[in-house]
Amino acid sequence: MFLANFLIALREGVEAALIVGVVAAYLVKVGRKNLLPKVWLGVVIAAAIPLSLGAIMTWGPYTLSFQAQEILGGTLSLVAVAMVTWMILWMSSNSRQFARKLREDTAAQLASGSDWGVVWIAFIAVVREGIETALFVWATIKSSAENAIAAPALGVVTGLLVAVVIGWLIYTGAARINLSIFFNITGLLLIFVAAGIVSYGIGDLQEASVIPGWGTHIYDITAYLDGSLYSWLTTSSWWWTLLEAMFNANASPTHLQLIGWVLYIVIILPLFLVRSGMVGPKYPTSKGEQ
Repeated sequence: MFLANFLIALREGVEAALIVGVVAAYLVKVGRKNLLPKVWLGVVIAAAIPLSLGAIMTWGPYTLSFQAQEILGGTLSLVAVAMVTWMILWMSSNSRQFARKLREDTAAQLASGSDWGVVWIAFIAVVREGIETALFVWATIKSSAENAIAAPALGVVTGLLVAVVIGWLIYTGAARINLSIFFNITGLLLIFVAAGIVSYGIGDLQEASVIPGWGTHIYDITAYLDGSLYSWLTTSSWWWTLLEAMFNANASPTHLQLIGWVLYIVIILPLFLVRSGMVGPKYPTSKGEQ
C-alpha cells in the first residue's frame, strides 16, 4: 500500500507543484511579486479541501449500512479511476507544452487585470490534483485486505514531500527533469494500479447486489498459495503483498472482475502508449516548448 500511494501522491503532487511553481516564477519574472501572498493563500485553502474530503470518505461511511458502504465504495473507486485515467491520458500528450500553456494562461489573466484569476489557476490545480489523490488513495486503502491506514498515509506524505522538493528545485532552477519521461513512467505504472481498482470497484458493486456474479469465481488459486508447494508461495509472502498493494492482485476474482481488469488494460494501455509517443509515430514539439 505504501508504494501505490507514494506513486499517486508523487505524480499528482509534482503536477500541482509544477503549476504553482510556473505561475509563481512568471509573476516574479514580470514584476508582480505582490500577487504571491494571494497565490500561497489560494494554495493553502485548496489543500484543505481534499484533506476534508479524505476525512469524510474515511470515517463518514461507518454510519451507513453494509450495502450502502459497498455501493459507495464501488462507485467512488470507479470515479477515482476515471479521474486518474483522464489525467494520465491528458498529460501523456501535453507534458511538453505544459509550462508554455500555463505561462500563456497566466499572462492572459494579468493582461485582463484579473489578479484573482491568477490565484484561481493555482487554486484549481491544487484542488483538482488533491481530489484525484484523495479518491485514489481512499480506493486503494479500501481495496487492501487489511484496510490499514498507517502505511498508505505514510506513502502519501512521503510522496507529497518528495513532490514539493522536486517542485521547489525546479522553481529555483536548481534541477531540471524530463517531464515527458517522468509522466510516462508514472503513468504506465498507474494504469496497472488503476486496473486493480477497477476490478475491486466491480467486486464491491457485485457484493452489494448492484450487478450480478458475486461469489462465482473465474478461477481460484488460493489453494496453491498456502505454502504447501513452496515455502515462499504464500499470500503472506513479500512478493504477493507487493502485488496486492500495488496492483490489487486477486487470487480468486469473479468473471466480471477479471473482464473489467482485462478490458481496462487492453483499451487504456495502447491508447496511453500511442498518445505519449512511446510507440508509433513521434510528434515533435515546436522549438522552445517545454
